[in-house]
Amino acid sequence: MPLFAALGLSAVLFSACSKEEDRSPIVIEKSVPAKFYTMEEISTKEAADGHCVWRMDSLPDPKANYILQDTTSATVRFIPITAGTYMLSMNTMKDEREYKEVYTVRVSAPEKEPSPYIAKIFEILPAPGQFTNQLPLYRPDGEEWARWTDYMKWTERSLVGKAKGELISLGGFGGYIIFGFDHTILNVAGLRDFRVDGNAFFAAANPNPNAPKKGGSCEPGIIEVAYDKNKNGKPDDGWYEIAGSEYNNPKAIRNYEITYYRPETEEKDADYDPEKTFITIKKYIRWEDNQGHSGYLEKNTWHNQSYYPGWVKEDKLTFRGTRLPDNAVEESGEGKYWVQYCFDYGYVDNLPNGDIDNAVDIDWAVDKDGKKVHLPGIDFVRVYCAMRQECGWLGETSTEIQGATDLHLRGIRLKTNGK
Repeated sequence: MPLFAALGLSAVLFSACSKEEDRSPIVIEKSVPAKFYTMEEISTKEAADGHCVWRMDSLPDPKANYILQDTTSATVRFIPITAGTYMLSMNTMKDEREYKEVYTVRVSAPEKEPSPYIAKIFEILPAPGQFTNQLPLYRPDGEEWARWTDYMKWTERSLVGKAKGELISLGGFGGYIIFGFDHTILNVAGLRDFRVDGNAFFAAANPNPNAPKKGGSCEPGIIEVAYDKNKNGKPDDGWYEIAGSEYNNPKAIRNYEITYYRPETEEKDADYDPEKTFITIKKYIRWEDNQGHSGYLEKNTWHNQSYYPGWVKEDKLTFRGTRLPDNAVEESGEGKYWVQYCFDYGYVDNLPNGDIDNAVDIDWAVDKDGKKVHLPGIDFVRVYCAMRQECGWLGETSTEIQGATDLHLRGIRLKTNGK
């Protein structure tokens, strides 16, 4: 073969090999630190026209808890909820070649593992109601400070650190509780972030076959949340209401105010006849509201303790908030079967605990003017009973709670679904 021909063939072969090598994938390795249960943003400058795909290639543990969002954008959002080493890759095309950035992400374990449940009770003041002084139990003996400490102690024992605690009643309208977590619950886009459990359930045999909604024992409480912006561990920053499904209901009464007065007696009415009535005291606890209405809470035969908070010195208690529309209907026509119908979402003790709409997205928070706010997370929760209604032999509608959960720490992923 002539020399120039051999050289020409070699050049062609070399060119072909060079082109083949040029098309081989480009792999760039990087290492980044990340904090436990913190929103980390990892960005690439190499995404072709902004097109790329992020993938989790390996985990520190097969059951590792993490959240990965925006996996087709130049910046991925990564929340590690299990400590250890993660392998994360960004995949795209660059100059007609596969391009890959492999990130080794090391997440250090926290000094103390955060609890997904309530960590501290800051305040509790139930309004008068048939379960007040019972859930939790109030002990009237001993010094005043000891009585209050004991009541708080029972509240803490009932709720702190528990996935499913003991029931705590907030009494009638306005009764409230403030509690906090030992960490900030992150506000994760598109997901529900936490839930507060009650004891709502649906009726097994509603006499009304044409009922428009599910109902039973649904006693909605409004949720308010706060972010510890000043990082002092106290709920002294601004409160924001979770705008549930009835937030814009024209029947809801904003700035509702009610005052309850200490009962004058705990003695049963002179004409009380257990064969004819379940009411032991008809005019028991007097109340007045700012809508021009007044009346009395009745005392029933099933709850003999005082319905007025036993440790309160004042002879009257005033509560303020938004009163939700009445949701109770007597469906039997005989006063025997009361059904409290649920609202769609965004409240406590409104739906069974396992229902997705019992879970809350922090992005539902609004300010006092009803404008949406964006909070990076929340540290504190305030729940108050938002109903002012009597249901015959059932008594007043009273919100109960039995715990709260950070859904992300538990590895529970529930989409907001456009609400």
